[in-house]
Amino acid sequence: MSKLDLHGVRHADVDRIVENFILLNQNKLPLAIICGNSDRMVSLVLKVARRLHCETAQPRFGYIIVRRL
Repeated sequence: MSKLDLHGVRHADVDRIVENFILLNQNKLPLAIICGNSDRMVSLVLKVARRLHCETAQPRFGYIIVRRL
């Protein structure tokens, strides 16, 4: 499973980074996105996922799996 770790990434850069990661790796689903314990970071990632019509799961807080695009 391909993973994107957002620790140390600025909130302003999350939209672009997450969108690129999902679209460039859509043939490798499922994808994991590690957000950490930031409510804001989780919210930003889920916003991108919704915009791209992704099916997501959160097995635990701060860890988002993109199952389908």
